[in-house]
Amino acid sequence: MQKSTNSDTSVETLNPTRQGTGAVQMRIKNANSHHSRLSQSKSMILTDVGKVTEPVSRHRRNHSQHVLKDVIPPLEQLMVEKEGYLQKAKIADGGKKLRKNWSTSWIVLSSRKIEFYKESKQQALSNMKTGHKPESVDLCGAYIEWAKEKSSRKNVFQITTVSGNEFLLQSDIDFIILDWFNAIKNAIDRLPKDPSSPSRNLELFKIQRSSSTELLSHYDSDIKEQKPENRKSLMFRLHHSASDTSDKNRVKSRLKKFITRRPSLKTLQEKGLIKDQIFGSHLHTVCERENSTVPRFVKQCIEAVEKRGLDVDGIYRVSGNLATIQKLRFIVNQEEKLNLDDSQWEDIHVVTGALKMFFRELPEPLFPYSFFERFVEAIKKQDNNTRVETIKSLVQKLPPPNRDTMKVLFGHLTKIVAEASKNLMSTQSLGIVFGPTLLRAENETGNMAVHMVYQNQIAELMLSEYSKIFGSEED
Repeated sequence: MQKSTNSDTSVETLNPTRQGTGAVQMRIKNANSHHSRLSQSKSMILTDVGKVTEPVSRHRRNHSQHVLKDVIPPLEQLMVEKEGYLQKAKIADGGKKLRKNWSTSWIVLSSRKIEFYKESKQQALSNMKTGHKPESVDLCGAYIEWAKEKSSRKNVFQITTVSGNEFLLQSDIDFIILDWFNAIKNAIDRLPKDPSSPSRNLELFKIQRSSSTELLSHYDSDIKEQKPENRKSLMFRLHHSASDTSDKNRVKSRLKKFITRRPSLKTLQEKGLIKDQIFGSHLHTVCERENSTVPRFVKQCIEAVEKRGLDVDGIYRVSGNLATIQKLRFIVNQEEKLNLDDSQWEDIHVVTGALKMFFRELPEPLFPYSFFERFVEAIKKQDNNTRVETIKSLVQKLPPPNRDTMKVLFGHLTKIVAEASKNLMSTQSLGIVFGPTLLRAENETGNMAVHMVYQNQIAELMLSEYSKIFGSEED
């Protein structure tokens, strides 16, 4: 050590070998001070690379966390199967119905879940890296189906989860929505139906075990270092936790047995515990119950519309208040006396909305499934007279409830078209509204968009050629 002294300060230079390579310590003392407590020391560390190094935690637990974070990437980044923009609407949360609100979402499909991002693609990927949690849907045990009746938009399908959440996804481009539908359906089919399936839990356990060896060894060493009384307390907690798990499994088992043993809807209806309803029942069932070939509710709605709605702008196209429509639906199903002239049904769009809902909820549409392909083949014919004669022949072969209800409905719609100058509802407009509602394929396939065109054309032809198709039939 060397020392140099002047009138104000003294500087001590330490041997670098004692402090480590590249380290210099300088001590500055006040020459006029006689007390060591007034002395000031200042250390300056110079590294070989010329920058200050960050402190490194030596704690084993922190070290293992760094290892897991840096070495093992998130599973979602490893198993992303599809991503892109779709229109999304959440219509139920935990079984509670929500108001439908469409929004554009960046959707990421992995092997066992879907994530919805509100931001753009770049922001979504950035949030994934920073640990931001988007809205997530567990596909284990989920159900996917086309949901044409849930929205006026085209190409809509619904995902229902075991937790009671329901989502609608939509795109105007046919091949995009079909690709998404198939990708999500394949992902669901690959997963176990029960989210708590042992195979799934075993798989997750293997992943955690293979990536957390150091954590487990550290946990074992901590247990060995614990005092005997602490080990007893730990064993008690583990035994208590195992007991709780066993109780929960017994409860789940009993619930499953109860659900599987509960009587079917048909059994309850046969015993008279549940009354037959109008909405959601087969057309022939409703007609047999009422001893007629046209449901009474259909006649009442048509009478109300012709009485006060023929000249209303956008009749059958404009939607009524859904809550009021559901109220009307409930009253009809409870077989209460219905008076559509009551002030609570003064909005004629509620009446038309309920009529469309009745036809939409038929288990089999007004044009039976067995006749769908035959009607499509008829509308494809080039000659108009041939088309009309073929469709007329098919209509005459329909069951009486279907044929008579069809005649009453399309006869009513011709009166709507007659007032097109006031209500602005042309034959084409009514075809678009009623085509997908009255006839559809039993199993929707990739020809969904093509079928929709034919559905509209058939409804239009039934209106424009009504007198030829139904004119010669006896009333």
